[in-house]
Amino acid sequence: MNYDFREIEAKWQKYWAENETFKASNDSDKPKFYALSMFPYPSGAGLHVGHPLGYIATDIYSRYKRHKGFNVLHPMGYDSFGLPAEQYAIQTGQHPAITTGKNINRYREQLDQLGFSFDWSREVRTSNPQYYKWTQWIFIQLFNAWYNKKSDKAENISSLISIFEKEGNANVEATCDDDTPSFSAEDWNAYSEKEKQEILLKYRLTYLADTEVNWCPALGTVLANDEIVNGVSERGGHPVVRKKMTQWSMRITAYAQRLLDGLEKIDWPQPLKDSQANWIGRSVGASVVFNVKDEDDTIEVFTTRPDTIFGVSFMTLAPEHDLVAKITTPEQKAEVEAYVEATAKRSERDRMADVKTISGVFTGAYAEHPFTKEPIPIWIGDYVLASYGTGAVMAVPCGDQRDYDFAKHYNIDIPNIFEGVDISEEAFADKETTVIANSDFLNGLPYKEAMKKIIAELEKIGHGEGKVNYRLRDAVFSRQRYWGEPFPVYYVDGMPQMIGVEHLPLQLPEVEKYLPTETGEPPLGNATEWAWDAKNNKVVSNDLIDHKTVFPLELNTMPGWAGSSQYFNRYMDPRNDAAIFSPEAINYWQDVDLYIGGSEHATGHLLYSRFWQKFMFDMGYVPKDEFAQKLINQGMITGTSAFVYRDMESNRLFSKGLVEGKNIIPIHADVSLVNASDELDIEGFKKWQPEYKDAEFILEDGKYIVGREVEKMSKSKYNVVNPDAICEEYGADSLRLYEMFLGPLEQSKPWNTAGITGVHSFLKKLWKLYTPFTDGSLSGGEVEPTADNLKTLHKTIKKVEEDIENFSFNTSVSTFMICVNELTAQKCTSKAILEPLAILVSPYAPHIAEELGERLGNTGSIAEAPFPKFEEKYLVESSKEYPISFNGKMRFKLELPLDMGKDEIEAAVLAHEKTQAQLDGRVPKKVIVVPGKIVNIVG
Repeated sequence: MNYDFREIEAKWQKYWAENETFKASNDSDKPKFYALSMFPYPSGAGLHVGHPLGYIATDIYSRYKRHKGFNVLHPMGYDSFGLPAEQYAIQTGQHPAITTGKNINRYREQLDQLGFSFDWSREVRTSNPQYYKWTQWIFIQLFNAWYNKKSDKAENISSLISIFEKEGNANVEATCDDDTPSFSAEDWNAYSEKEKQEILLKYRLTYLADTEVNWCPALGTVLANDEIVNGVSERGGHPVVRKKMTQWSMRITAYAQRLLDGLEKIDWPQPLKDSQANWIGRSVGASVVFNVKDEDDTIEVFTTRPDTIFGVSFMTLAPEHDLVAKITTPEQKAEVEAYVEATAKRSERDRMADVKTISGVFTGAYAEHPFTKEPIPIWIGDYVLASYGTGAVMAVPCGDQRDYDFAKHYNIDIPNIFEGVDISEEAFADKETTVIANSDFLNGLPYKEAMKKIIAELEKIGHGEGKVNYRLRDAVFSRQRYWGEPFPVYYVDGMPQMIGVEHLPLQLPEVEKYLPTETGEPPLGNATEWAWDAKNNKVVSNDLIDHKTVFPLELNTMPGWAGSSQYFNRYMDPRNDAAIFSPEAINYWQDVDLYIGGSEHATGHLLYSRFWQKFMFDMGYVPKDEFAQKLINQGMITGTSAFVYRDMESNRLFSKGLVEGKNIIPIHADVSLVNASDELDIEGFKKWQPEYKDAEFILEDGKYIVGREVEKMSKSKYNVVNPDAICEEYGADSLRLYEMFLGPLEQSKPWNTAGITGVHSFLKKLWKLYTPFTDGSLSGGEVEPTADNLKTLHKTIKKVEEDIENFSFNTSVSTFMICVNELTAQKCTSKAILEPLAILVSPYAPHIAEELGERLGNTGSIAEAPFPKFEEKYLVESSKEYPISFNGKMRFKLELPLDMGKDEIEAAVLAHEKTQAQLDGRVPKKVIVVPGKIVNIVG
């Protein structure tokens, strides 16, 4: 019987679905194992072969742990809110829910045909109201919490109110806004309700504030830094400007140190942990306050080198700094405003990356040195960011290269306080040995002593203090979009009020247009029924707003990362409508044991999820303050792009071998139009790109040969390979094996469809090995395994188990090939060997393994079979194959027991018929025997 993979795969996919083979239980007696893949955003393009790489790896490990006796939770869902669906809705007028639903159906179809062991009963969709009900619930919990520095955790806001009522805020140690006023208990109790709410907003873990954001006018929304590339929006390539807007923010900075400390507890890739540590950016130094001359204002800076304060020769403010407009002199106003406007068009990421450009403008104002009282010119420069530190720096040109370059460029005086001191980059970076010179009270002091002394002096004169600073900023949580989670917020007298959790979810309203309103409000401003009736607790018409019982609702929606920041916990109990999860579910599953996903989420999803998890831990909702014990970043599968070469000066396209010396531009060609010999289907290309229908194709040897280059697999590069086509031609098991065979999981590797034939041939050879069972000629398992059979099986068990535990899936595929070759050569037909082999293969190629298991006479699913147990005794050698030589030339081999002595070996060799034939009646002069190695007959 031939290997009919199409029939086999369809059969077992149906079986798994009907029998809910992979459904996990929340109250099993088995040990738990929670394996998770980052859930996808369901785009209209569907999956290409690069997408399943991490899913296959997670699936192999999940199936393996199931064989090992674990109760495995392996869920899947969809991160289904987002800008692409909204943009499509704007273009077509079709509701995002409709296109998202279609895309999800397409993804589900593709995922199912790859044979994943997902527990689909737990599927979540972030755009489903029954899911985002709990995202809204978490938002409310954050709103009703503050961060107590004394207990070093979040607490309910009611405990803070109680302190205010009894003693004011003088003794409160909390993470709060810098401009929070001091007040007594008497003051607090005398405040109006609105004044109290304004104070509490300065402490809440989610709060409203005027924030510098990345505003994209064309998209009508705020963008995160990772949604901007080269100063324009990643989607659509639209200009982005910096703009101050009132936004919801998350006080992630409260958790900065705990987020750093937690990295030591989790088994995550070091490069990813380094990314998070650098993003959080802890630095130790001092806060220094400079007075602005002739103004009542001050400028606070943070510096890691307060000991260099006597080298300050100018100050630089971020162009967005609040003081810029206030302190700029009339003479400098036009130049400063023009510079501020130009800087607003550059993203923070671009400004951070630009280390070459020197640009700034003098404000005309001066600060006062806190010790010498000398005037210090105040400049603005785009290398200073409002979102980092205080948005101001004290520039020490003689100790910092960028400050030096700036000072030289603008002819600013450079006092040399380091005369006679080694200030090379290496020496200056070595804080243990740096010596401070040329100041009244720091002369000659080593770094540590100088730091202590200068901080003490600053505190004495009221101009600073020692401080730990973090680069991490509070996370902007508002988006001016339609297709996102609505905030459960309405406004009374301009102050935010939370909708009662018992009335959630607050569902997205219907709107006619998905663009911002003509007055610039977010798309929800187009809704006609988007007001909250606080008396009847329901959404009503905007016409009923009276600011007495009916109030306006929040018009912004939550960002894309909102729905992904707790989805792993919701999977534990996704159908629970009374709670985000039950205590029984969270206490059983605890956390994610294995998480596989992309490194591109290091400072986005993965950081925000850790923040929310720590908050949930503080509030007693979860038992662990880190959500994933182990994380693996899978590499990407790259595509081999194809290029045609167009002459810059004519409509001629040259074959690859003819481009040298010509002024040409490479153009991507769809790889489906190129054959295995790199020949372009010219007519197909013309139909695909009509602009070249009259182009002249310059051939070589009668063919047009394309250029090739390995790039990220992407629809925009026309180099994607559809998994549907691969599954149709070779089967899902072939695709799964091939993706693992390409190389180590963490590394990027190029896709080459031609290479899949090798693993497909292996599967056919595997099938053939079971022929006596698949064709019905051998139904029993009466054939006893040979010693060679057992040796081959057990070395395979050992290697495959080690590989899976070490996530070395590519070497397992090689091991399977060696095993099948050996068993084929041994003509193995023993069920005692073939049955455990099918189990070994099943995590990688589950469909064929299921079918072979059934043909061997087993009932049920092979997924539930115990993993074969390795036994060392079968690898212990009991005999040795000796090379038998005559006068130093090996003539044949003879297998003899290892426990034979020299005399016994000699006797056995001389008695052998092949020895007798070689000697032809002669008596050997000497027989040299080295036990366990060789026999040489001299004569």
